[in-house]
Amino acid sequence: MGNESKNLWISIFAGAFAAFMIYSYAQEQRKAIKEQLGARKVVVVAKEDIPEMTTIYDSMLETKSVPVDFVPDGFYSNMQDIVGNVSAVPFKKGQPVLKNHLYSPGADTGIALQVAPSKRGIAIPVDEVRGVAKLIRPGDRIDIFVALDIGKGANMRRESFLLMQNVVVLATGVSVQNNIPRLIEYDSTGKNAIQTSLTGDTKYGTITIEAEIKEAQDLVYILSTSPGNIYLTLRNPTDGTLKARLPSSTADSILARATEGNAAAAPVAPQQPSPFSGGGILPGGNRPGGSGGGR
Repeated sequence: MGNESKNLWISIFAGAFAAFMIYSYAQEQRKAIKEQLGARKVVVVAKEDIPEMTTIYDSMLETKSVPVDFVPDGFYSNMQDIVGNVSAVPFKKGQPVLKNHLYSPGADTGIALQVAPSKRGIAIPVDEVRGVAKLIRPGDRIDIFVALDIGKGANMRRESFLLMQNVVVLATGVSVQNNIPRLIEYDSTGKNAIQTSLTGDTKYGTITIEAEIKEAQDLVYILSTSPGNIYLTLRNPTDGTLKARLPSSTADSILARATEGNAAAAPVAPQQPSPFSGGGILPGGNRPGGSGGGR
């Protein structure tokens, strides 16, 4: 019994010593890795996938401890510095949220920088009929048609024609392409902010388009004389074709095309047998060559 007890204690001691050596080794390795990687910093990352142009809330974010050598430029360490901004790019879960990947209200997110050099931005009033039921969105492309009265007095006639093609829509109301899709207003007290999403907004009364200077000049004339005679049509975003100048439409041209179409579509009446072919009967029941009712 003495030897067995002695051997047991030796085994326990050997096991404890082995555990201590393993723990010491692990601590040394952890210390070495820490020294190799250096200090760590807290970085705010996406807690879930965040689509582009999405208002970011704290529930979408979390913090993560990252070695200093792996901390990206422009990182955030405080989630509240991000909340309320809008993602300029999509974020994947676990991806750091960086300052140059966010939009916030300011001059750098306005519409002026989106107007191409040498072109101009100009607003056009729209309604449900003239503005494709207000289904137009920033970034869409449209064609612009105009209906104007030509001539004077008895010679006055209305003509419609294609004015501009493949036009870029920069904004619908205050919703700007590639900008924050929201509107923040304050109540009568000036203290409580009210946020309105502009995604799918159909309350706008104008659209802002990009135009050449001469086109803008033509639009200014039409807007100053016949603002209600501008009509928009929506294009497929992949359709970049430009039509040759179309002849204008008038009442006469529309009636002429309608008449031609009706004539082409009119059914051909079945051919009646000739009254002078075999057995034909003339009106009144007379046969060719005979007298009325003669036998």
